[in-house]
Amino acid sequence: MLPKKYRLTKENDFKIIVKQGKSFFIKELGIKYFKNNLDYSRFGFIVSTKIDKRATVRNKIKRRLREIVYQNLSKIKPGFDILILTKPEIKNLDFLQLKEKLEKIFKKIGFL
Repeated sequence: MLPKKYRLTKENDFKIIVKQGKSFFIKELGIKYFKNNLDYSRFGFIVSTKIDKRATVRNKIKRRLREIVYQNLSKIKPGFDILILTKPEIKNLDFLQLKEKLEKIFKKIGFL
């Protein structure tokens, strides 16, 4: 589980990232990020009902994303609020494919 310190919880934080943050998207998912002036990075995950109507499917996707972030936490560049957004194509990916795609995005942006 992702420690509380590394989670985005406040609605206001999400709004700031969406409005002012930079973004990078691929077919299955995307990232919006904004500098937070902290010694660590915080993460938020958005999986809408457009992905799947069933909460169990959406929660499974969020658990997988959190685990990938947790595994790479020590390697991720500190000082950013990062919002991970999903698209409907994400349902077709298994854990390893999802991990590969997310790490690819992090490397492309320069977070890994």
